[in-house]
Amino acid sequence: MIEDVNRSFSRSRWHRHSRGAFRRRPTYESFARAASIAVLIALSGCMVGPDYRTPAPPATETYTPTPLPDRTASSPGASGVPQQFVAGQDIPAQWWTLFHCEPLDALIREALVNSPNVAAAQAALRQAGENLRAQMGTTLYPSVDAKANATREKFNGVTFGQPGLTEVLNLYNASVSVSYNLDVFGGGRRELESLRSQVDYEGFQLQAAYLALSANIVTAAVKEASLREQIEATERIATDEDAQLGVLRKQFELGGVSRAAVLSQETLVAQTRATLPPLRQSLDQTRHQLAVLAGKPPSDTGVPEFTLSMFTLPQSLPVSVPSSLVRQRPDILAADATLHQASAQVGVATANMYPQLTLSASYGPQALTPAGLLKYADMIWSIGAGVTQPIFHGGQLSAQKRAAEAAFDQANAQYRQTVLLAFQNVADTLRALEHDAAGLRAQTEAWRAARDSLDLTRGQFRIGGVSYLALLDAQRQYQQTVVNLAQAQAARYADTAALLQALGGGWWNDTATSQAAQAKPAAAPASARPQ
Repeated sequence: MIEDVNRSFSRSRWHRHSRGAFRRRPTYESFARAASIAVLIALSGCMVGPDYRTPAPPATETYTPTPLPDRTASSPGASGVPQQFVAGQDIPAQWWTLFHCEPLDALIREALVNSPNVAAAQAALRQAGENLRAQMGTTLYPSVDAKANATREKFNGVTFGQPGLTEVLNLYNASVSVSYNLDVFGGGRRELESLRSQVDYEGFQLQAAYLALSANIVTAAVKEASLREQIEATERIATDEDAQLGVLRKQFELGGVSRAAVLSQETLVAQTRATLPPLRQSLDQTRHQLAVLAGKPPSDTGVPEFTLSMFTLPQSLPVSVPSSLVRQRPDILAADATLHQASAQVGVATANMYPQLTLSASYGPQALTPAGLLKYADMIWSIGAGVTQPIFHGGQLSAQKRAAEAAFDQANAQYRQTVLLAFQNVADTLRALEHDAAGLRAQTEAWRAARDSLDLTRGQFRIGGVSYLALLDAQRQYQQTVVNLAQAQAARYADTAALLQALGGGWWNDTATSQAAQAKPAAAPASARPQ
């Protein structure tokens, strides 16, 4: 029946058009071919495995269990200005400019260009992009190859029942072959999804490198400024104590004090000066760190010297709402990309359990002489299709799928842990800023009290109103409060930088072309949000 229908279609497959042209009538084969193509197109839209969705952020509107104050405590001096927390305020891309320190700004910009860590992150992003392009070429497009062969062989007629027939011949072949793997169940597209997630991951790692580099430079610059303050204060104290030692020596010569008092003062002066080498060592190490962060050798003399007076403490501190933090911090976004990649790999492992379809074709001349390759009559061609259905692999494919699902569970747990640590990081820095301000106020009051006590005790000691032990105790208290005050001042700058880093650093506001992975946090990358 079907053969009769085929013959009837064959006899009438061509007919004369009214204008004299020929039109091809629909045939059974064309209908079957169209139906097959429609089925393949429908199947090609099928993608097995889970469709990824970013986990919801923690259901909270605050970072700390108790509300933050409207503003922090204040104390005298540039380092003691009160700071106000502004919820929902955006962070500038160059967040370090909030300190209004031009040498710091220049150093960070130079470091972003010269840092080997940044260069390595940029190279990793380029590598991920090229791997994605390579996989796209394999998955989305057919492979086309040109081949040329030349062989010399002896032909034996035994194969065809003619034992006496033998021939030695040369055979030349040139052909173009095409092959294409039909991605019926979406394994290839899931692999592309995985590689796109890897590109996202490397892009966010690059942003994390920018953020870490700038934050480390700010922290090191503030530490250097604090160490300089401590060294200068210690040197002033040592000078005052040395002057007091001279007075005691004269009094000892006149019989006004005992030898023990002179020795105690000499010990105090020596102890004070003994604190200077460790401070200077820390200062040198910090200077070396700044040079290396800027992409320079430690011997480079172009790194600026920082003091606390060069910094302006930001009085308005932006605090992103918790729901925005998960779309801002590069480490959270990188963990999200890793989770997306693990989800796509589940789809890849699932697709491997389904049939794999391959189409192939070749076309080209074959001849006994090279000149014969140019003759159309010597053309040969082939068309083929193949399907591979896994039947038994000793449990390999199902085990690989379960392993991919376990990897997804692992990445999911790591993502949730990254989010929790990020929230903790912000909460810690917010409370640190609050306590830093209160601590600086207390240290300022302690320094004033110790300074006034030392001045009063010195005056009383000169007229014999107090013993030397009282003077010695006042000197030690004052020395400790001076060092503590310098450290408390630096802590406010360092923790301000830590808060801006914890909130993500404002990289999404950067429009510079040198900054890669410019996905806005308010609308995450499309490749990370498959529907």
